[in-house]
Amino acid sequence: MSSPLVIRPRAESVEGQPILRPLPSAQCRSVGPFVFFDHMLETDYAPGHGMDIRQHPHIGLSTLTYLFEGAILHKDSLGSAQRVLPGEVSWMTAGSGVAHVERTPADAWAHGSRLHGLQVWLASPREHEQGPASYNHYPAASLPVSDSLGVRISMIAGSGFCLQSPVPVLSPTLYAYVQMQLATTLRVPTEHAQRALYLLDGELMMDDEPVAACCLIVLPEGEEVTLYAEEACQLVLIGGAPLDGPRRMNWNFVASDGELIEQARAKWAAGDWPVVPGETSRIELPH
Repeated sequence: MSSPLVIRPRAESVEGQPILRPLPSAQCRSVGPFVFFDHMLETDYAPGHGMDIRQHPHIGLSTLTYLFEGAILHKDSLGSAQRVLPGEVSWMTAGSGVAHVERTPADAWAHGSRLHGLQVWLASPREHEQGPASYNHYPAASLPVSDSLGVRISMIAGSGFCLQSPVPVLSPTLYAYVQMQLATTLRVPTEHAQRALYLLDGELMMDDEPVAACCLIVLPEGEEVTLYAEEACQLVLIGGAPLDGPRRMNWNFVASDGELIEQARAKWAAGDWPVVPGETSRIELPH
């Protein structure tokens, strides 16, 4: 087997929420449609505190939020207002422009809460970059699950392992949450051209080599790998078809054409952008 690429994440904070961000990196700009990967670390918020990501814009991508613990309130300029709970999918496609807010709900803010989850961005195919914005929410029970021989696979988005998620991805995608019991194995097939895994916790071997926790492991293309759980572990698998050309990323904007990003920056700076109903505070354009 070829050696996988190991991407060690950057530790950052987003509006008070500590994260690990392995993607994008200088070593790897994308895995399938995935151009951004944030691991929201387990965080205990005392009463009167929480995450508060104020109004901000996006173009050319879809955001997907998936929680293991806690709750987030999603609001956007389409008028959506959705409480997102563990195991559910919050899916927003930006198209030519959308704004949204993500924060700890008021009741959790008042009483204290714990948050742990993932947010990823998927670049839209060029034919959809300037399409209409949309928002979809999927309850945990709507996601397909395979549970066999101590390995439970939940298909968050896309397809794989004979499972198909209802999330309306715009290109071939793999996004699976995998829970493995002690001494179980899982073969990761080559049904998607590009794949990577991220070990959340536990001890895992891949073809007799240890897997580093909280690192993005980009798997060799065209090669099956076998995972073995040396103790109970949790991980996610991401991937899909390669992007239809390179993408530019600037702040919250993703596009195949740099001019689209410059136009979006100018519009946000000028206040010429859809507004989230009931919201006045926003994150200003960085210089």
